[in-house]
Amino acid sequence: MRNIAQRHKIILNELEKKGFVRVQDLSKKLSVSEVTIRKDLKELEERRLLYRNHGSASQLSSLINDRHIDEKAKVQVEEKARIADAANLLLEKNDRIIIASGTTLLRFAQQMTFAEPLTVITSSVKVSLTLSYKPNIEIIQLGGIMRKSSASVIGPHAEYFLKDLTCNKLFISVDGIDLDFGLTTSNLDEAYLNKFMIKAAQEVIVLADSSKFGKRGFGKICDMHQIHRIITDKNASPNAIAIMREKGIEVDLV
Repeated sequence: MRNIAQRHKIILNELEKKGFVRVQDLSKKLSVSEVTIRKDLKELEERRLLYRNHGSASQLSSLINDRHIDEKAKVQVEEKARIADAANLLLEKNDRIIIASGTTLLRFAQQMTFAEPLTVITSSVKVSLTLSYKPNIEIIQLGGIMRKSSASVIGPHAEYFLKDLTCNKLFISVDGIDLDFGLTTSNLDEAYLNKFMIKAAQEVIVLADSSKFGKRGFGKICDMHQIHRIITDKNASPNAIAIMREKGIEVDLV
């Protein structure tokens, strides 16, 4: 039987390795009850060593701040390129798709080689400019208030336009994926616009590199059960991948 200090050390080590731990898994690993694990997590949260969720815990550093799109474009560059290539394989002739804002989605647009007719609705000004050189793609640029840090629009005008649309696919990127809390972004208004995008789409596809797992942004976009597929890189935690697949989400590792 391990003492409290030993259990806490193991829990923190697991959290550092995986970015996300479940009460049930820790209970089995440490051969103690789930009640004991919950008490351990509560104590560690009170010491500001982790962030406690329902049935799980994530790293305290999971809360993220807004950053400019140009700054974010410089990180996880190779991973974003592979994710973009995989996303392009999902396009079909005459698709009507929504592309939200974000550096991975911009990379998706930059690497788009699809030659069949396609309609793209987007909030991202940079995505529109990128795709404007492709003659097979009809572009519908959402209007609204310019959010300068993401070079995209937000607000009621964009939300109202999406109310009357039905699209095949939504390609969306996020700032945080918390397997209990759901998908989040650092801007509340953008999160609200993303909700309208989800309502307009038959299939919700998340493009997110592994650094987004176990983190939370300020604004919640949706619960995990509202998404259909995630494309991420092979550095994603096997534990997180297994949990998502248990939830019925298709996961593509690239």
